[in-house]
Amino acid sequence: QVQLVESGGGLVQAGVSLRLSCAVSGRAVSSAVMGWFRQPPGKAREFVVAISRGGGRTEYADSAKGRFTISRDSAQNTVYLQMNSLRPEDTAVYYCAAGRSMYDSTTFVTEDKYEDWGQGTQVTVSP
Repeated sequence: QVQLVESGGGLVQAGVSLRLSCAVSGRAVSSAVMGWFRQPPGKAREFVVAISRGGGRTEYADSAKGRFTISRDSAQNTVYLQMNSLRPEDTAVYYCAAGRSMYDSTTFVTEDKYEDWGQGTQVTVSP
């Protein structure tokens, strides 16, 4: 059974950085496309960024380009989301997801392609 546990969220001021972690058990992080999604208050969940199984390809939402970076540590079996220059509009619940059946060549933005999800971690950015 695959389990994903996010951590690292919190209440921060605009402009600072935060790093989220997603600890994975039951499957190697290198055996799935690993993604981060977020759900702002009152809105639908949206794609943020994902990394391919091989680690050589990433895909970012426009809102994340230049400020967010996804990485993974195979030894720790953990995926990270480094978020810099945070803005109030980044306030959301952030979810980690694993796409076990996705190919590295496909688009990573489609939510229903991910089979496994974490419980989410809240990030609140104050002005």
